[in-house]
Amino acid sequence: MNWQRTVNNALVRFTGFQLNRVGKAGPTPAAAPAGAEKALVRPPADPAADRLLTAPIFILSPVRSGSTLLRAVLNAHSMLHAPHELHVRRLTVGFGTSLSEKAMDALGHNRADLEHLLWDRVLHRELVRSGKSFVVDKTPANAFAFERIATCWPDARFVFLLRHPASVARSWHEAAPDRRNAEEAAADALRYMKAVQRARRALTGLTVRYEDLTGDPETETRRVCDFLDVPWEPGMLSYGEQAVIQKGLGDWKDKIQSGVVQRGRDLPTSEQIPEILRPISVTWGYLAGS
Repeated sequence: MNWQRTVNNALVRFTGFQLNRVGKAGPTPAAAPAGAEKALVRPPADPAADRLLTAPIFILSPVRSGSTLLRAVLNAHSMLHAPHELHVRRLTVGFGTSLSEKAMDALGHNRADLEHLLWDRVLHRELVRSGKSFVVDKTPANAFAFERIATCWPDARFVFLLRHPASVARSWHEAAPDRRNAEEAAADALRYMKAVQRARRALTGLTVRYEDLTGDPETETRRVCDFLDVPWEPGMLSYGEQAVIQKGLGDWKDKIQSGVVQRGRDLPTSEQIPEILRPISVTWGYLAGS
């Protein structure tokens, strides 16, 4: 009836809700299983047309591992653009109607394909505006999506940044002690460490240790440049004040403010390593195995 339509239109306009006759609504669609979701992810069908970026660089690291410091150092290079954490993998695409889904399907695109196009375009725009040659993304949460990233960009290059697990956990706790106690910080940081370790096993890349970067920055930055096939530049060691200061940087905030890579804290002793972090400390070579 017209009056029912009028009432419903008013409800939608003012409340965002509408009335439906019981029994008329269609069945609730079942949630797509994880396997079906993963099956959507595939490499670009036509890399030359589907990707604007060439050999993007991803720093995979746990939280509080010095990734902002490494980002600032790399961003000081004339060929490397390392913006702040962009979280592009959180950008999603949806079909507004079944017609749009059918149209995209006719073009050969599923939802994951379209998301990859979007991610690539966002990063490419940042790179073009910088005037540099390669983009660097250092979002720590990317470690949980390394497979998707490697599928999206088959020519991607990966730098694995490690730091002593106990130092990571302590810094993570100190960054927000009101949000997580020391035990919670260790457990949460361990999630990132395990994700990074899975990526290290699955992908080809370069491993850099925070302690080596701050202890011998020239040697380590030369290693990174060799891996990325770009010439080493002295300005990477004295990169000036960049817009990288963030709230809660903790024990390496002064390093970034000064614009010069400085040595970090002393390593924790064996007794200072929480039990939950001892296995990963052994795996990463920070603790001798039993």
